[in-house]
Formats: sequence, C-alpha cells, structure tokens
Amino acid sequence: MIVDRIVFGRPLRSVAFDAAVSGLVAVFAVLGIFAQPGGVAATAVGLVMAVVLLFRRIHPSAVAAGVAVLALLQVVAGWGALAYDVGVLIALYSVVKYADRLRDGILAGIVAAIGMLIAAVQMPGPAPWWAGAIYYGLVTGAVWLVGLNVRTRRLYVLSLEERAATLEREREAESRAAVAEERTRIARELHDVVAHSMAVMIVQADGVRFTIDRDPATAREAAKVVADTGRQALEEMRRLVGVLREPSRPEPAAAPDGTLDAVPAHRRPALVELPDLLDRFRAAGLRITDTATGTPVALPPGLELTVYRVVQESLTNALKHAGVGAAVELRLDWSADAVVIRALDDGRGRPMVRPAPSGGHGLVGMRERVGVYDGSLAAGPTLGGGWRVEARLPLPSATGTEEGKAAA
Repeated sequence: MIVDRIVFGRPLRSVAFDAAVSGLVAVFAVLGIFAQPGGVAATAVGLVMAVVLLFRRIHPSAVAAGVAVLALLQVVAGWGALAYDVGVLIALYSVVKYADRLRDGILAGIVAAIGMLIAAVQMPGPAPWWAGAIYYGLVTGAVWLVGLNVRTRRLYVLSLEERAATLEREREAESRAAVAEERTRIARELHDVVAHSMAVMIVQADGVRFTIDRDPATAREAAKVVADTGRQALEEMRRLVGVLREPSRPEPAAAPDGTLDAVPAHRRPALVELPDLLDRFRAAGLRITDTATGTPVALPPGLELTVYRVVQESLTNALKHAGVGAAVELRLDWSADAVVIRALDDGRGRPMVRPAPSGGHGLVGMRERVGVYDGSLAAGPTLGGGWRVEARLPLPSATGTEEGKAAA
C-alpha cells in the first residue's frame, strides 16, 4: 500500500497538484511577456498570482482576496483579460470549496462577476461589450456552481466520516460497559458461591469441635469436608478477585417469555435444573434436542453456574435470532479433563414479535464467564444459515486435588 507522505502539514499529492496548478498559471504569464498588454509588468503580476495560488487550500479566503487585488491592478492598468487570468477562476473555485463559511464564496463570486464585467468592457475588438459580459458571466457562474457542488459533496463525506467515527466510539464504549457489567454480575454470583462455602465450613468446623471426642470417625469426615470446601472456596475467591469490578445495579435473569426467571433469587441455578430450563425454552417455541455423552462429574459451584449460564444464553440467542420454531441441537460432552457445550440452531424459525431479553450480554457475557475458568468459546454462523456456539470448560484436575489434600 502506498503511504501518502505529509509535506508542510498536507498530503504530498495535494501539494504536488497545487504546485502544478500554480506552475500552469506561471507558464501563461511568462509566455505572454512580449505579446500581452503590459509586457513585463503584466508578467510580474501573473507570477505573483501563481505564487499566491500555492496556498489556495489552507487559506482560500486570503488567496481569493490577494488574487482579486492583483486582478484589480490589471483592470486599473487597462490590460484587459489575459491568459493567466485563469488564476481568478481557480481562486474562485477554491474559496467556494474550501472556505469555512460559504458567504466568503458568495462575496468572491460577486467580486469576480464585477471584475469580469469591467474586463468585458475593456475588451478590444468589434464585438459588443455585452457579448463578452455574457460569456465571462457564464464561465464565472459555471465555476462557482461546480465549486459549490464539490463543497456540498465534501461536507457530506466529512459528516459521514464523523458519524461513523462517533458510532465506532459509541460501540466501543457500549462494549466496555457490557464487559464491566457482566464481570460485575459474575463477581456477585461468585461472591454468593464463596459465602455459601464459608457457611458450610463454619457448620462443619463446629461439628468437628463437638464430635471429636465422642465420634472421631464423624469428626474426621467433617474435617475432610472443611478442607475440601476451603480449597474450593479459595479457588473461587481467586477467580472472584480476577473479575471483581465496581458494583452495578442488580439485573434479574429473564425467562424466554420475557418474565423473570422461575429460579428464586436466593438460590443459585444448578445443572439439575437444566431440564426445567429446556422445558421453558421449548414452551417459548424452540425445538430442542438435548444429548449428553460421557459421565457427568460433580463441579465446583462457580463452574456449574457457568455451564448453566452458557446453556441459557445460547438458547436465548437462538430464540432471539433464529426465531420461534427453530431447531436447536444441544450437546454436553463430558470427558476426564473438560466439559464441552455445543449449541447449534438451523436459523429457520419465525421472527419473534417480542424478542426475549437476554440474561446477560450475549457473546460478551459468555466469553467473560468462560474466560474466568480458563475455557474457550467459539461462535459463528454455519453454512446452512444457522448459528453455532461451542464452549470448552476445563475440569478441576483430580491430581491437583489429591496433592492439595496431601499438603493440607
């Protein structure tokens, strides 16, 4: 790709074009040094006009004023219209196109029209002066209108670019806000998980204290529960610190029909409630086929909540975008080291009259939740017109757990 260099604060192509335009005016001035009225003096005026035109983009009003003064000297001297007077039309076009205020272009057009009228009167020859006035008037008017048209298109393009830049900034701000809000929500849920684990540890520790003399076996089992729960809570706390942000307004989860989720606010959703979740989406109009492979294992509360939320958000997106009646294939694949969630819809549903609100922020929310547990998320359209979501969540290492127990 060719990079346009900046020269004197302007692109090199613009500088080169302006230099070529000024050079053309200078050539006209030099070629008429012996034939044109005024001789050397007229050529000097033309050369000064050519130099002034070099700045027609950055100072269009000042350039138009300078060219008008030079043209006035030419009229006062009685030289009539000369070849380098094309510079007057160039200055007129430039002030109409580049001036900050259109009134500068209007004023320049009036001055140019008056100057052309005087030049027509001074024009020698048998032709009547009014014929020359009409000719010069038509040329001046055409140049002015071309400059106005280009100015309008230029301002329109600039407005579109500014609007696109504003929309891009707004999208970035909304994306950052969505990420921050979703992380706040995840942090609140993980906080509830940690608080629950702490409560379990306190109850079990009290049980150890009261049963250690009377029932050592029960006390040992309770102590094991305390140790396991503590390790799990410590891991959840580490993740909580990673996503913690400033608190935001609590946001209730939404069911597919737009009402509040049937899960009570004081109770965290769990995988045992997935059938109820699927039934609600089926009642909302999705044709869901759910399968599971492998042997499900017990998950830490935070990870279990993440699996639930990924399934919920995947089905919500299918309902909103694929529509009522879309077929969705949901798979949970369990292995020794990970659980993989796959949701694939055919995109052939009917648009919803009232789209269901999401429980989070779509792909942004799912990506944040999966990232908390070092997982991966892939989402995108399919060749058949549907949408595919695949999330992989690593499971806690059994080896690491045993080592943690031994260290305790």
